[in-house]
Amino acid sequence: MITWHRVTTQTYVFCSLLSPADLIKLKRLVKCTAEQPTCSRWPRTGTLLVMPSARRPGSTCSSRTNTTRPPASSMQETLSKRQTPVGRFTIAAKHHITIAEIYESELVDIEKAIAHYEQAADYYKGEESNSSANKCLLKVGAYAAQLEQYAKAIEIYEQVGSSTMDNPLLKYSAKEYFFKASLCHFIVDELNAKLAVEKYEEMFPAFSDSRECKLLKKLLDAHEEQNCEAFTEAIKEFDSISRLDQWQTTMLLRIKKTIQGDEGDLK
Repeated sequence: MITWHRVTTQTYVFCSLLSPADLIKLKRLVKCTAEQPTCSRWPRTGTLLVMPSARRPGSTCSSRTNTTRPPASSMQETLSKRQTPVGRFTIAAKHHITIAEIYESELVDIEKAIAHYEQAADYYKGEESNSSANKCLLKVGAYAAQLEQYAKAIEIYEQVGSSTMDNPLLKYSAKEYFFKASLCHFIVDELNAKLAVEKYEEMFPAFSDSRECKLLKKLLDAHEEQNCEAFTEAIKEFDSISRLDQWQTTMLLRIKKTIQGDEGDLK
């Protein structure tokens, strides 16, 4: 996680890579600069105060601090340049995740959050950390579907499902990913969903016996008959045992709205 260290009451300094000893030096430096504004012992690096590993002999002193946190875009550029040249892709990936979370919760810019999750996934893949990469991709898939980018979401869910179905520890999660991919297909076209379910059953036989697959087949039958009541009843039956999350509920509502006479809810 990106760490901002308060070295004075008004100054934050990015220091996720600093050791405790460097933090002590940093506090002393800030005090030194406050008392001697013309001092120039340390190099300037834009809006971020960066501690060098060792003081250069004979150098003069200069220090620059910022009183506000720089924007996420500046953080991303600085962090990527500092981490990737030395092959520290995992650290860079974590920074991109943190920036994505800022765009999610604070700046509410989902498109940029998606971009950073995708970058993090790429970095994790570079380190062959497939599990971590998949977590980032699942975030991208969920947001892509919410933004009605169904083709992108389907591709991600199929990719993650395929990579986990042969893993003894993760294969039970594959049915969830194929279920989500099927819902995205269903929103686009009923026939697409039918073909997708058949494909996933062939790829992953355990999917056939899952409650998710059985629900999909009931929903497909109800949709084909334009039977809104049967569609809703199948969802209620499933939800009484396995609670649907908000994402799944949203997708099911979108599907239900394509049925004639739909009232717009799942009650």
